[in-house]
Amino acid sequence: MSTSVESRVLPDGTVAGLRALPYDDPLAQYLVGQVQQEYVERYGGPDEAVVDPAEFLPPAGLFLVAEVDGAPVGCGAWRALPTGEAEIKRVYVEPAFRRRGLARLIVAELEDGAARAGHGSVVLNSGQEQPEALALYARLGYTPVTGYGVYACAPGAVFLGKELVLTEESPWES
Repeated sequence: MSTSVESRVLPDGTVAGLRALPYDDPLAQYLVGQVQQEYVERYGGPDEAVVDPAEFLPPAGLFLVAEVDGAPVGCGAWRALPTGEAEIKRVYVEPAFRRRGLARLIVAELEDGAARAGHGSVVLNSGQEQPEALALYARLGYTPVTGYGVYACAPGAVFLGKELVLTEESPWES
């Protein structure tokens, strides 16, 4: 798996790097812990969806770490579902780095990676306690889809999806 850092300039001029890491890498696990803490604060507990780190290894999946000035400030991942769709998971940006376009960049890279891997669509699960995420996904063209997984019938769970279009080559598949 490529661990090279690909730099992108955000709308506010901040330079962010994106780097693919295994899900069980210590840095990835630190960020997953931050995501889970956010869920605890917003929902009263961590995400209970079962996650196998191998599901996030290319070409079946991808885990990206976002860095600014060499510091990890966000992450996101996708994994293949048995339905043929890709599921976006663990999109997170540290509070001090929010509202700069970093989550949009992460999601765009995840969508591109899933499309290049042959997935025609992506789905994700969020919740009513994450209005910022829901607003982002709406701006990115996500629409409601049928619930799935452990939260399929959970009150307040929100399931969204989007059709994908294959774009140019990416450094994340290798």
